Amino acid sequence: MTAANTTLGGSFAAAYDALMWPFERVAIGAWRRRLAARAGGRVLEIGAGTGSQLRWYGAGLEVVALEPDPEMAARARRRAAGAAASVRIVEGSAEALPFPDGSFDTAVATFCLCTVQDPAAALAELRRVLVPGGRLLAIEHVHLSWQPGRRLQSLAAPAWASLAGGCRLDRDTLAAIREAGFDLLEERPHVLGWIVELAASGR
Repeated sequence: MTAANTTLGGSFAAAYDALMWPFERVAIGAWRRRLAARAGGRVLEIGAGTGSQLRWYGAGLEVVALEPDPEMAARARRRAAGAAASVRIVEGSAEALPFPDGSFDTAVATFCLCTVQDPAAALAELRRVLVPGGRLLAIEHVHLSWQPGRRLQSLAAPAWASLAGGCRLDRDTLAAIREAGFDLLEERPHVLGWIVELAASGR
């Protein structure tokens, strides 16, 4: 749901906040706030989009927010200026993070791993830049475990991706996180399990 790896253009960036506003008000904002409260140390957020997560980080945190789309990044910079945390916006790809090994204590992904072209590469990069035992905090779409919901996701995925900036409804994100070498510590499902709020630890 964010511009995690491709340039979507100004029209998408302009529409994104308006489209997401009702969902942020009803539920997503509360999920973001709870996730941000768990972030500690030096924080990397990937797929920052227009910066919807930035307002929730607390004072004293140092946050680097990565976003590849220039129009999204410009909007995120405006939001970063009013954030309580110290936030720096960096343009770049989640699959090739421009940071040294062990640079961050916490990594954050909110509706990003559903969009990156290569989630395995992005997750490997997150493990690389986290300190040993660093945490991944995420709110992500996942492939449903129950039928017929899982089948409906698979059928709708191509059309949805074309409308939503490449977002894939049918990615098995939880399995990908495990396969990348993270230990899942907590899973909190929402919307019949379609969205999961999670915490994981690097090894």
